[in-house]
Amino acid sequence: MLRNQTVTSSRPNRNRPPGPRGLPIVGVLPYVRRDSLRFYLATTRRYGDIAYLGRGFYAINNPSYIKYILQDHNSNYVKGGAIPNLKLLVGEGLLTSEGGFWRRQRRLAQPAFHRQRLGLLAATMTDATVEMLERWQTFTVGSQPFDVAAEMIRLTLNIVSRTLFSTDMSGDTNTVRRALPTSLKYVRQRSLSAFPPPTHWPLPSNLRFQQARRALDAIVYRVIEERRCSGRDHGDLLSMLMLATDEETGEAMDDRQLRDEVMTIFLAGHETTANALSWTFYLLSLHPDIERRMHAEVVEVLGDRTPTVDDLSRLSYTRQVLDESMRLYPPAWLISRSPIQDDEIGGYTIPAGETILISPYTMHRNPAYWDNPEGFDPERFTPEKQAARPRFAYFPFGGGPRICIGNNFALMESQLILAMISQRYRLHLVSGHPVAPQTMITLRPRYGILMTLHQR
Repeated sequence: MLRNQTVTSSRPNRNRPPGPRGLPIVGVLPYVRRDSLRFYLATTRRYGDIAYLGRGFYAINNPSYIKYILQDHNSNYVKGGAIPNLKLLVGEGLLTSEGGFWRRQRRLAQPAFHRQRLGLLAATMTDATVEMLERWQTFTVGSQPFDVAAEMIRLTLNIVSRTLFSTDMSGDTNTVRRALPTSLKYVRQRSLSAFPPPTHWPLPSNLRFQQARRALDAIVYRVIEERRCSGRDHGDLLSMLMLATDEETGEAMDDRQLRDEVMTIFLAGHETTANALSWTFYLLSLHPDIERRMHAEVVEVLGDRTPTVDDLSRLSYTRQVLDESMRLYPPAWLISRSPIQDDEIGGYTIPAGETILISPYTMHRNPAYWDNPEGFDPERFTPEKQAARPRFAYFPFGGGPRICIGNNFALMESQLILAMISQRYRLHLVSGHPVAPQTMITLRPRYGILMTLHQR
């Protein structure tokens, strides 16, 4: 139970906001480890827009404060929180690097995600989805249960590898499914430890992580080596990175930097989209009226033909379903920032080097901006209702200069996949199967999402 940490509060100190009183030395870490989502929800509901969590951590739950940190005053902030531990997995990639180096890498990768180029990738996305749907025919026999979360990982991994790296990683799916959760769990455990042990100690957790990272490294380095050997320019993200040269030295990226960038895009590019889709199918199975309305739109717009990028604007309700799903289950559920210089937020001083925690999960449930915040209602995302809300009441991809580089890629991919599955099938949650979120770097379904498939 998390009742104890919300009953009493610490007194404001050094112009700090009030917040939950933690335990000696370890502070609130035990409560966060036990149930992070419940802890942050309870904290923001009791203390409001800003709370001090102890150990130099603050929780922010106000759109104007979030806008100030992520957008208006972003130059004074760097990523904090779990980032040092995440670097153990992805190195100095787009997700974790800072300053001029990050800006350079972002400029190099940005052309791969321009809207015009994304339109050219849509056919690859739909081809991969057609292949999956054909394979799904076996699940219709006898209503055979299957894990839709595992299927979405398999599909999005296939799409990322084919669109951004022009390679086939379908044979690596099982390796990724084993190694990635191990790696993400390790990163989270270290981030929530008051005294994480040195990574070189031969502890079981260190050894498991090192083995998982080696497995992922082997995949990424193989992709890089195959491209170097071919000598071909595929015009994809990998080619853009490999052909780029430093403006001052004229040198190309070495294999280590390529590895970091490819690992970041490879993991972030399929994991977040797979989770968003998995939660969407779960929510639709609980709300058949919404599922029927979405299916009616898909039939009206597409009939039985394969969608193209030009259809997406007409699949407006389908997009609203995705938006509402990501409101309730944002794939990236927690964002952290640390001020470079002392700053002031909400009348409180935030000293340089301390950590601000911003949770889309809690902001998306803030009753000041969302009626019936726990309900599933795609009508929240009509153009009129979106225009009436503050910009940072909803931010599943972050915001400001460091907004997710692949946000438009992920939205297009998700909308195409959701429409194509709806054309052919209805998915029903298996009765009695437990569904619960797991807070790692992303918001995963802890036990998968076991469903049965029913042909239209």
